[in-house]
Amino acid sequence: MTYFWYQLRRSPLMLLGVLILLAIGLAVGLAGWVAPYDPEQINLVQRLAAPSAQHWFGTDEVGRDIFSRVLYGGQQSIGVGLFVAGCASVVGAIVGCFSGILGGRIDGLIMRTMDVVLSVPSLVLIMALAAALGPSLFNAMLAITLVRIPFYVRLARGQTLSIREMAYVQAAWTFGASRRHVVSWHVVRNAASPIVVQATLDVGGAILMAAALGFIGLGAQQPTAEWGAMVATGRNFLLDQWWYTVTPGCAILVTALACNLVGDGVRDLLDPKSRVK
Repeated sequence: MTYFWYQLRRSPLMLLGVLILLAIGLAVGLAGWVAPYDPEQINLVQRLAAPSAQHWFGTDEVGRDIFSRVLYGGQQSIGVGLFVAGCASVVGAIVGCFSGILGGRIDGLIMRTMDVVLSVPSLVLIMALAAALGPSLFNAMLAITLVRIPFYVRLARGQTLSIREMAYVQAAWTFGASRRHVVSWHVVRNAASPIVVQATLDVGGAILMAAALGFIGLGAQQPTAEWGAMVATGRNFLLDQWWYTVTPGCAILVTALACNLVGDGVRDLLDPKSRVK
């Protein structure tokens, strides 16, 4: 822990990212207490009102408070990012590690399947899967997760191929250790660093992907508050009511940027050799 705080103080950008994420996390997590209005409360008298002391971020086309909807929308968007990074990294790491240990035809079959998925542009494949599953936030989250898994499989397999040649792994084989024991006790633990770094960076990417799907109508549906969907609806009023689009757009930008800053810092923390001199 002391080493962590020492490195955190040495990396001002990572510290900035951590502080931003803490502030956003507290505001979003305590939305029920922080938000001044119900995010779905309609007030046609106040429709498309400009930012004011009463409505900090203004109101939308049916008079809903945008500040409250941004806070509640953060629960959806950030939840997608954490779910995608967590599930894709765990599943991909397990499959990749066992693929590297088993080798042979099984390894070849798994990697050729991953190559087929990776041969298609990620955004195109995500949109196709989300459209096939049906427009909803859960289906969008599932589509992003399925497309991100192959990246972790290849990363974990590459680490496994390197680690399995180490002396301590060969000694484990010599003493009769099972494949499951070698993977869980030697391979996964030593391959965890690059996987954790990639997962940290993927949180911001998943938030952007979910926002993109929400923007084209394949993500969260009305009246659910979600940043991408809010930007998509607000574009119709961009010229006269700029706050409708700008505020959730800034929330996406700041959150994704903070996640990338933290991801870069975690990479330097876990792999000091990667730092630029």
